[in-house]
Amino acid sequence: MLKPGKFLFCPSCGSEMGSSETTPKACGNCDFTFWNNPIPVVAAIVETPAGVVLAHNVSWPPKIYALITGFLEPQEDPAEGVVREVKEELNLDATEATLVGIYNFEQANQVIMAYHVIADGPITLNEELDEYRIIEPAKLKPWPFGTGLAVRDWMLSQGLQPPEPTMPGS
Repeated sequence: MLKPGKFLFCPSCGSEMGSSETTPKACGNCDFTFWNNPIPVVAAIVETPAGVVLAHNVSWPPKIYALITGFLEPQEDPAEGVVREVKEELNLDATEATLVGIYNFEQANQVIMAYHVIADGPITLNEELDEYRIIEPAKLKPWPFGTGLAVRDWMLSQGLQPPEPTMPGS
């Protein structure tokens, strides 16, 4: 199976692309160029009156809970996108969305725009999620990559001392 961005043939004209590992990668037969730009993703540290919501995706191993995340729609403002994702995935109404920071998630070729989202209402999970936990902010345990870095930074901004990052599920 090919990794994303590893083309054997040009998706535009069908010519062989060669074996170059560099990007940009240009087709020698037409004007197609593969740039492998990172994918923009929004993430939400969803805070409710009961605490921060962490969710389990149906495709993940057991015991792995994380922030609400999603891809931006075309021409969507990231702050509006994170509010939309919270509504779609948890059915919560956001009253505030504040940027925490921007994080590189190299493993998935993503740039994550993380927000602290204040939300309220009863949680109803969509088909992507099968469980959730509500954690007291002071008891959050950041993980050492991706959205875990946003959790750490948010905790620090709240005057909380996060523990050393640990791998999810541990």
